[in-house]
Amino acid sequence: MKRRTNIYLEADQAAALDDAAAARGISRAELIRQLIDRGIGVDAAADLEADLAAIDAAFGVLSGDDDIEPIPRGADDRSRYLERLASR
Repeated sequence: MKRRTNIYLEADQAAALDDAAAARGISRAELIRQLIDRGIGVDAAADLEADLAAIDAAFGVLSGDDDIEPIPRGADDRSRYLERLASR
């Protein structure tokens, strides 16, 4: 059962909500419900879905960028730990 709630938003908050809702094809109210669920941890699947989408969107974003120089890495604690695991 849904209950009506009124809140006051700043003009830029309302505009941002409207833009985000339109981009997702949902109402402002539905977007607010989803954001509340995510904010209070009700919908863990949405967090995972958002995380996976962000990872997918970022994958390969720097490929072919000649301006980026790789940082040389020497042995560190992590690599030594992985080597110990591999030698078992």
